[in-house]
Amino acid sequence: MLLGTVLVLLLAGAAPASAHAALRSTDPDDGSVVQRAPRHVTLTFTESVGLLDDSFRVFGPDQRRVHTGEATHADGRSDTARIGLPGKLAEGTYTVAWRVVSADSHPVSGAFSFSVGKRSATTGQIDTGPTEDPLTRGLYDGARYLAYLAAALLVGTAAFALLCRPAHTAPLRRPLVAAWWTLLGSTAVLLLLRAPYEAGTGPAAAFDASALGRTLTGRPGLALLARLLVLLLTAAFLIGLSRRRDTVKRPVALAIGTALATALALTWAAAEHASAGIQVPAAMTSSVVHLLATGVWLGGLVALLLTLRRSSGDDLVEVVPRFSRIAFASVTVLAVTGLYQSWRGLGSLSALSGTSYGRLLLAKLAGVAVLLLVAGYSRRWTARIAAPAVAARAAVPAPVPQPVGAPAGGREAAGGPGTGEPGTSGEADSDGESESRGESDSRGEPESPDGPAGPGAGPGDPGIRRRLRRSVLVEVAVAAVVLMITTVLTGTLPSRAEAEAAQQAPVGALPPTTEVTVPFDTGTDSVTGSGKVLVTLDPARVGENGVQAVVYGSDMGLVAVPEVRVTFTLPSRKVGPIDAELADRGGYWSTNSVNLPLAGNWTMKTTVRVSDVDQVSVERRVRVEP
Repeated sequence: MLLGTVLVLLLAGAAPASAHAALRSTDPDDGSVVQRAPRHVTLTFTESVGLLDDSFRVFGPDQRRVHTGEATHADGRSDTARIGLPGKLAEGTYTVAWRVVSADSHPVSGAFSFSVGKRSATTGQIDTGPTEDPLTRGLYDGARYLAYLAAALLVGTAAFALLCRPAHTAPLRRPLVAAWWTLLGSTAVLLLLRAPYEAGTGPAAAFDASALGRTLTGRPGLALLARLLVLLLTAAFLIGLSRRRDTVKRPVALAIGTALATALALTWAAAEHASAGIQVPAAMTSSVVHLLATGVWLGGLVALLLTLRRSSGDDLVEVVPRFSRIAFASVTVLAVTGLYQSWRGLGSLSALSGTSYGRLLLAKLAGVAVLLLVAGYSRRWTARIAAPAVAARAAVPAPVPQPVGAPAGGREAAGGPGTGEPGTSGEADSDGESESRGESDSRGEPESPDGPAGPGAGPGDPGIRRRLRRSVLVEVAVAAVVLMITTVLTGTLPSRAEAEAAQQAPVGALPPTTEVTVPFDTGTDSVTGSGKVLVTLDPARVGENGVQAVVYGSDMGLVAVPEVRVTFTLPSRKVGPIDAELADRGGYWSTNSVNLPLAGNWTMKTTVRVSDVDQVSVERRVRVEP
């Protein structure tokens, strides 16, 4: 029932798509010239998107903002965004800035332009609105990291108490309560910051009632609400379990705890990368199992560390080996699910080094490798602690079968009281002498399957416990770093989605930026006397263009020269020369206001002056698109 409720809350309207929305097309087309003013601007994306109050900003030829209607989905399709325009639009170029929230909860934004009647002769720099507020993003990411840490500690500590069954659970109560409150607080902060995070505004917008109301109707907001609900149910379960510990059966407690932990993990899977992309059902299942295994292992490490500090040596003989087996199973699950999620997010091996997502994934894998090395070291001391239990079990003799028809077990029936003969009842032996022998062996020098454990071996030896505590502490520290990398990774555009976004360039999109390498040689022997100039023309089409020029010396290092001049001439139409009037920006030369009025093959003349008397000019052809 609980899982069904969470699924209904989180997955309503979810559809398979590519993680992070990519703009598929625009109407009007980007860069187009329409003869009649359009009534609407419509964007189509590769996946469903959420709309904001300020999803569109439209700027006219005079650089003033145009009054528009409310943003809606076109024809009821969740993968579209539409805005209404005024009935009369003046001639010239209009810039449309947009910002939406993709299905995996991350905001995406961009801008494009179209012209009515004709393009504007000149356009200035237009402020298209905020893209991201650094303070809001920092606070939001910090709360996400705390939520991951708290969830791992909550799940791992509870699992440790139920599965490893330590004799004293009092040391685990404080981290359990701290994890619950931390997760509750971080979830509340995420809920408040969700609106300014989506809009790219400052944290003060978190207290806008209308913005908060919009958050509570979106899938990310519903996921956070569901998490709060699961936390309240978890608190009720833990309180009830602590008050009626002796009456609640362990299988029932395990079943309820597993359901709550799964529902908690689902609030992450349903609002992040797993909820969008290929194979969504399999991805969400893998994500939930991955999160649970992470919590059981990493959170359990903290619980083990506290148990090592507070519990008696005899208790550790059973608890430590149990956790060792559980941790090994968790690592196996993490390896399988992590391999699948890496394939799903990367898309290709080249993306490992060629994308931010791939490089972060490599960093995470390196951290996990270190974690496994430390865990292997910890298992050595775990085996030493477990040796007395192994030896005690091996020392207990097998029961001797009773003769047919013999009385039901006593010493007197078989061999008399205290005889110790082979006919002695197995029940009496196992409950009496064998038990005392096992206790005596555990306090002495028991043998393990690999031979004698040696003097001082066992849970009571302070040296072994101290070494195990240190190695577990290192595991906890490395695990915290791995979780930090994971937090950044979940907010990074997956490589597969990045490749798809590049392939899904909108119709009429700007052509690629044109880069021209211009070699020069003034005939002098100095480093600046020869080299090359890298000239970038953006966007290399009719109208306003930007020009950047970077000068490299003969040693391929950046050099400063007194002057760089770039002019454009269109010989076929007898236009030019048009001086770009580059300005020295301290390391490079640039301008954002070169108007190239006609399409065609222009001649770009680059002049480099390296001293008062030494300069050289080189010509190159560049193509300017309509």
